[in-house]
Amino acid sequence: MPGLLLDTLNGQKSRQRPIWLMRQAGRYLPEYRELRANKGGFLELVYDCSAAAEVTIQPVRRFGMDGAILFSDILIVPHAMGQNLAFLAGEGPKLSPALVDHALSELEMVPERLAPIYRTVSLVRDQLGPETTLLGFAGSPWTVATYMVAGEGSRDQHVARSMAYRDPAAFQAIIDSIIEVTVDYLSGQITAGAEAIQLFDSWSGTLAPDEFERWVIGPNAAITAQIKIRHPDIPVIGFPKGAGAKLVSYVKETGIDAVGVDETVDPLWASHALPSDLPVQGNLDPLLLLAGNMELEKRATYILEAFADRPHIFNLGHGIDRHTPIAHVERLLATIRDWQG
Repeated sequence: MPGLLLDTLNGQKSRQRPIWLMRQAGRYLPEYRELRANKGGFLELVYDCSAAAEVTIQPVRRFGMDGAILFSDILIVPHAMGQNLAFLAGEGPKLSPALVDHALSELEMVPERLAPIYRTVSLVRDQLGPETTLLGFAGSPWTVATYMVAGEGSRDQHVARSMAYRDPAAFQAIIDSIIEVTVDYLSGQITAGAEAIQLFDSWSGTLAPDEFERWVIGPNAAITAQIKIRHPDIPVIGFPKGAGAKLVSYVKETGIDAVGVDETVDPLWASHALPSDLPVQGNLDPLLLLAGNMELEKRATYILEAFADRPHIFNLGHGIDRHTPIAHVERLLATIRDWQG
């Protein structure tokens, strides 16, 4: 029998809310820090299938989460497309050559870099009970492209945004290549055992409306359509962080099965503006979970009540902060599980 999370993604409403947290497998957990210290760098850990599977399962084992999110990174796709990838201490990810001043044709595909991720998915699925939904994921093309073009992350994605205005044909070629690889990558995760997938568009909020339509909605719609052809029963969650009011057109035009909303979105507005049968995921501020004060339970209850009449998955508005105390997560889980509706 499918678990509560998968049932919710398929449109079922329940007084008991499923919960998982973005970046729930990671640095706030002491067991993760211990494993990371023994294994070395982040990328080495991602490509160590047994270790990555263990990291994926750690929050399920500790908290009983309803979903297990694959431990990996959105930049595995450009790595497989032929860019060099390194995670530097204190600097974040670096990709080379940066496509702002190098041609896409200079890259040579390395598809074998995807194989360990599929193996990790398979190992996790073998260890999870049927009550826990295994979530695969990929970065959405716009967000992945911002890293590929600049060679690193930035606060306003100005290098990629400028290229998209200056040379839209070249930028479209990058997006199209990311779409092609991402469809195969997600399909591989599903074949290996992922029961649902999430598309992370972490930087969609920096785009003007027309650019959002072209670089966020269009590519996500293309990926979703292809996944639906290959795997018609697999739910697709879209997460366009920073989309705000553009969530309405995003949901309507991409064909996703569920939408994640970030912490800047009023849950009451989202519940009224989005289709009543659409599962919504979110949207507690990760910094409120970090703070853990009296507002935590109050805000969590507000979110639960706002989404009471629709399928709802409790989650954060983005990834959990690395300094979040375990006790705060336990307090949030108790609030969600004790809520009577």
